[in-house]
Amino acid sequence: MAEFDVQECYKVAMELVKTAGKLVREAINKKKNIEIKSCAIDLVTESDKAVEKLLISGLSSSFPDHKFIGEESVSAGEKCVFTDAPTWIIDPIDGTMNFVHSFPHTCISVGLWVNKDAELGIVYNPVLEQMFTAIKGEGAFLNGEKLSVSGETELAKSLIFAEMGSSQDAEKMDTVITNLTTLLPKVHGLRAMGSCALNMCYVATGGGDAYYEFGIHAWDTAAAYLVVKEAGGVIVDTEGGPFDLMNRRVLCASTQQLAETLSKILKQYQPERDGVSK
Repeated sequence: MAEFDVQECYKVAMELVKTAGKLVREAINKKKNIEIKSCAIDLVTESDKAVEKLLISGLSSSFPDHKFIGEESVSAGEKCVFTDAPTWIIDPIDGTMNFVHSFPHTCISVGLWVNKDAELGIVYNPVLEQMFTAIKGEGAFLNGEKLSVSGETELAKSLIFAEMGSSQDAEKMDTVITNLTTLLPKVHGLRAMGSCALNMCYVATGGGDAYYEFGIHAWDTAAAYLVVKEAGGVIVDTEGGPFDLMNRRVLCASTQQLAETLSKILKQYQPERDGVSK
């Protein structure tokens, strides 16, 4: 297997992410060339493609034996293959819809997984200058300040992030509406901010208590997973079982108790897994 030095990986990735952040920051308030992917609300811009190219070319020149899973590469037809090899999993702009509308809740997400376990996570909102980082076993940080989840156990006291997603599949939309209707009278508040990675990172800060979504991809969760875990949070499947990076469902919470309560309430939906051959 290809070797990896996590500190060297972190150093190289951080420099590239900061450079990529300048591209996003400069482009967010400008006119964008927008393309439609799977449906009218699943979008990609020239900035998504430019950021992914910058990150993959930079990382591959430093780590030529490493593998890559990138949102736009997969969208363009590359296979989404997840192995034990050191694999960089990249979302160049998580929250593309927000980016298109110049809404500053958007980020670059870069995770490194080895032996199918998260070793490194960087989530960067370059517009608001929020740099979330985590290295396995070393804690999670926001701009250098250590993070810790809220520790909330009661649903009635919890602020929950819940997203609509970028699929207009009828069953999926029905599931989304059903869950929002069920949860609304049971929780402290519901928020839909439009970025999976940032929602997870805000749970890590204690600013939110839980987040769930159906239909996300490996690149949405790969970096933030470690940020949440290192901040003391819990990440599971929406049914409460072990989290599966390729299964396109996530539930993260400040405590196991809160995760279990939510998983029992949610109506479930299973999208097609990542990595399934077309």
